[in-house]
Amino acid sequence: MTDEQNAVLARIAARQAAGDDSGIDYSEIPPMSDEQLAQFRRSPKVLVAARIDKDVYDWLMAYGKGYSARINGILRTVMENAR
Repeated sequence: MTDEQNAVLARIAARQAAGDDSGIDYSEIPPMSDEQLAQFRRSPKVLVAARIDKDVYDWLMAYGKGYSARINGILRTVMENAR
């Protein structure tokens, strides 16, 4: 693991060590149905090749890694707004 990943894990461990959450009462929280849980499953992905303009590509890459997820998010927003 990288130093950054180790640092993140150390911070998480410190927060967990500082507070004991075993006293939290979950009894009033109803269990989720299978239908509700299914909403949280990721949609299957499909590998596609698309040609986009260079300036669009440069704009997407300016935000760093994860441009394909960014494209998917943009397209999902447009799709949902079109419904």
